[in-house]
Amino acid sequence: MRVLAIDTATTALVTGVVDTESGRTTQRIVADTRAHNERLMPTILEVMGEAGLEFGNLDAIVAGVGPGPFTGLRVGMATAQALADALCIPLHGVCTHDAIAHAALAEAGNEDATLVATDARRKEIYWATYRAGQRVAGPNVSKPGKLTVPDVARVVIPEKLAEQLPEELAALPRSEAAPTAGALVAVALLAADPEPFVPMYLRRPDAVPPKKQRLSAAIPEVRL
Repeated sequence: MRVLAIDTATTALVTGVVDTESGRTTQRIVADTRAHNERLMPTILEVMGEAGLEFGNLDAIVAGVGPGPFTGLRVGMATAQALADALCIPLHGVCTHDAIAHAALAEAGNEDATLVATDARRKEIYWATYRAGQRVAGPNVSKPGKLTVPDVARVVIPEKLAEQLPEELAALPRSEAAPTAGALVAVALLAADPEPFVPMYLRRPDAVPPKKQRLSAAIPEVRL
């Protein structure tokens, strides 16, 4: 099965094609970018070209559904949804933190309880905890300095956020990891029917509807 993987829930732009039979993976990870909207489709096209595939060769799409900031997350999810609809192929959504935990486990080989955290902006982090790659708590959103997570042995978090953690967490062994294409596909249940493709926002978006303005009494009300 040839699967296109997409994730825009973090500051990294992740795209890749995974052949589940041969194990061949072709991917691009653009680190620390805020230009997901401008770079996503060109990067997908680059990956498809390098893999020697046309869109018609794809059997499924896997996309991270967060948690992540509203703007970046919807770019990847909307693109994945549009491609899956156009190609009439299954679309599987996966928790981005599950993929990060899988990638970290594959790299470190350590099955101890792990905290996975990403930048939620507004001086907050999205976090979840894992044991042997399986999620046991979260995802949630919290102020990093107020985070209390018992029985964690290691932390996977962007370095710039690590110093904001409580002392007991900041002192643990830590690393950084991205939700790689291979990890996104690995945590997807490709043999099952796709679940509803719903984003994990965990909080309301920054944009809010404008408040209704009070009209002057001198302006007559007009009903259409």
